[in-house]
Amino acid sequence: MLILGIDPGTATTGFGILKVKSDSDFEVVDFGLIETEKNTNTAERLLQIHLKISKIIASYNPDVLAMEKIFFATNAKTVIQVGQAQGVMLFAAAQNSIDVFEYAPGTIKKLISGNGKSDKKQMQKALRNLFGAKIRSRPHKKTHFDNAVDALAIALTHALRLRENGAESIQEKKCINNQEKKARQK
Repeated sequence: MLILGIDPGTATTGFGILKVKSDSDFEVVDFGLIETEKNTNTAERLLQIHLKISKIIASYNPDVLAMEKIFFATNAKTVIQVGQAQGVMLFAAAQNSIDVFEYAPGTIKKLISGNGKSDKKQMQKALRNLFGAKIRSRPHKKTHFDNAVDALAIALTHALRLRENGAESIQEKKCINNQEKKARQK
């Protein structure tokens, strides 16, 4: 199974592709960022996000998309902007018959690092311990690497939840149904 993890944002969206080989064997296929320019108008930024996420979906053909739930306590403007970005990502998933699952930030942190209040460095360390040194920011690039790591953590959270629920979980049945639908469409 291939999981596309998404850490949604308008300026920077992290993505991570995780291959589930077995209940305890996971492989990082790719991770990176979708970035838009701050000075570009909202409609153009959302179009760029949609085109880029659609290209990732076309390139990797994931079975499922896992996304972080929006959680902002104070800034309504940011919530609206991230919600708009999330909307175009959900639309891209729907266009490709990909089921979407959302996870709260505390759930992701608890499953990955063992602490629901982990900071960015602790999350990076937990993923580096699991996947090795390739979980590092790319050299000589000014980047929001933590968004890409968060996306991998979200993908891994979904994989771990599938394992907890067993092979006959509703989520896995949906993934199998989607794989069958995709096969019939080709």
